[in-house]
Amino acid sequence: MFERLFPRRAPESPKLPEPDAQLALGALLVRVALADREYKAEEVAQIDRILTAMFDLKPIEAAKLRATCEALERDAPGTPEFADILRVELDYQHRHDLAEAMWKVVLADGKRRDIEESMLHQIEGALGITPDDSAEMQADATGM
Repeated sequence: MFERLFPRRAPESPKLPEPDAQLALGALLVRVALADREYKAEEVAQIDRILTAMFDLKPIEAAKLRATCEALERDAPGTPEFADILRVELDYQHRHDLAEAMWKVVLADGKRRDIEESMLHQIEGALGITPDDSAEMQADATGM
């Protein structure tokens, strides 16, 4: 009876920031890590290290940024939209460096998974990474 009089409202989710290059990169790193539907501590730690190094952040700041990126990845636009932000704001060399960082996330748990590599190749394509550079990065990252 009370439920009809006082229906429960779903809690409002916090408003997410508009993605910029920093958030787009973080969201793509999270997306790569989640491609196999497993989000392991090694992948989280690698994402934090990448964010710390790329944006000169303290570890706590990097963890907070990653948490925002996790929420953004869940609720925000798809890979092409994130990649478009990065293509506009970053030159090719920086996008290449981002793709190399993503390989570190893919391999952080010590396992190669086709689905993660496939997601990474899609992101590389959306970032405008050439097939030759992509193949070279994969060979460097995997030792093959």
